[in-house]
Amino acid sequence: MVSRRPTPLAALLAAFTAVALSGLAMPGAAIAAPRPVARAAAAAVATTPVRFVDIPGAGVTLKANYVAPSAAGRYPAIVFPASWGLNDLEYLAQAKILAGRGYVVVSYTPRGWWSSGGEIDTAGPKDMSDLSKVLDWAIANTATDPARIGTAGISYGGGLSLLGAAFDPRIRTVAVLSGWTDLPYSLYADSTRHRQSAALLKIAADLLGNPGPELSGKLNDFAANRNADQILAWSQVRSAETYLDALNANRPAVMIANGWGDSIFPPNQLVDFYERYTGPKRLELRPGDHAIAELTGILGLDNDVWNSVYRWFDQHLAGIDNGVATEPAVMVKPYNAGAERYADWPDLASTNTRYELGHIRDWDDTGLLGGAREAGWSKTIPTDLNTNADGGIVLLTNGIAALTGEQPSIWLPTVNRSRAGVWASERPSSAQRIRGMPKLHLELTGTAAKGTVVAYLYDLNLIGTAKLITHAPATWLGTSTGNRTIDLDLSATAYDVPAGHSLTLVVDTVDPLYYDENASGGSVTIAAGSYLDVPLR
Repeated sequence: MVSRRPTPLAALLAAFTAVALSGLAMPGAAIAAPRPVARAAAAAVATTPVRFVDIPGAGVTLKANYVAPSAAGRYPAIVFPASWGLNDLEYLAQAKILAGRGYVVVSYTPRGWWSSGGEIDTAGPKDMSDLSKVLDWAIANTATDPARIGTAGISYGGGLSLLGAAFDPRIRTVAVLSGWTDLPYSLYADSTRHRQSAALLKIAADLLGNPGPELSGKLNDFAANRNADQILAWSQVRSAETYLDALNANRPAVMIANGWGDSIFPPNQLVDFYERYTGPKRLELRPGDHAIAELTGILGLDNDVWNSVYRWFDQHLAGIDNGVATEPAVMVKPYNAGAERYADWPDLASTNTRYELGHIRDWDDTGLLGGAREAGWSKTIPTDLNTNADGGIVLLTNGIAALTGEQPSIWLPTVNRSRAGVWASERPSSAQRIRGMPKLHLELTGTAAKGTVVAYLYDLNLIGTAKLITHAPATWLGTSTGNRTIDLDLSATAYDVPAGHSLTLVVDTVDPLYYDENASGGSVTIAAGSYLDVPLR
């Protein structure tokens, strides 16, 4: 085991683990069920104590624990790989609940983290071999039924779980919570490097793991903006979408749950994967940032995401017909409306409305969003100056919004019009129900060979308060200056713009969430022919 000095992050994670362990005994002792878990407790069966074990991985030792029903027999099993920066203690509360529902539950710390051996493989081939070794061990050493094995996890654990199902056909059911399907997109969405999320992953790896030269080199190259082709090839190997054919052949039952505002693994990649996956599937999207929606469930509290996980495994792994198989497969919880269910993702929106970007009015430096297409106008903005329109802080901004129910907001008059383009729609007399991915088309003139723009879509009320609905950056990496076209999918969302409010677009060039490719002292001009397409219900 590598010795590490205590750090603030390590202390925070230790405190998190301590909360998860509250009410849980040490190895060999009986473990009390977390409270409140009324729905789980009603179906509970007697379980063994949690046992802490070493599992031989692919050339390394993996730290793990397991808990199971105590009665003799064979049971469906769920394997939980721990999240990035956490260890096998992470799922103790949920493991006890699931064991009480009739599952063998094995949780393990992936290689390179905490006391597990080796270097962090970041869901690479060695991690896939380790996961198969964990399945081998579970079948040989627990009451696992080899024909009924599932995997699940949050974030890193969710990504490992889905990837594992492409390589090991014994995995029949998967639950991916705040995971990824396209790692290149997570790092370089629309060619824009995600600054804060990558930095957070590096801090955790350096403090709590053994990143080794491979991961350290990739993260250092990412921060220094070099060897992008090598990073993309490395990350493609670690993406479930690369192995979609194998997953479609194996046909595990896959549940995907994520937050609209996930700042580490934005949801568009998950929607794309979901639409192309042909096996049994379910997609759930809720307000929140990375791992926020499922957080209280880690503590053993009643939680909507985890309740869906229980039902998914009961239906597809335990063979309990609870109606999941016949329910609409897509569940979305809008930011400001009740949960909705749809048969498929395209059913969310019934129409697409195009909002033309109009000329900037002299009296308020704002353009009309909507109306007839106008020719001849343009808006020039600097490439190196920020505004107070931004995506917030990774994990915190959208995480707090999910907990409070209040979207991040700005007072629109304070957006500096010399640094941004602003377009506001008329105020309709009925609500506008946005469902899906708004798409922005920008005609740019006078651009440098490389550059970045960031677009924000707001709900503007009568007194100037603008609530952020969705946003996204776009970067171009050309070799020549001049005119160019940008087509940008904003992050998927579900939001009801109230009657009398204005749909408002802000475009600037700097956001602390992202690295940009803008030259100091430069400018870019947004020109006529630009428009915004909004999917409406």
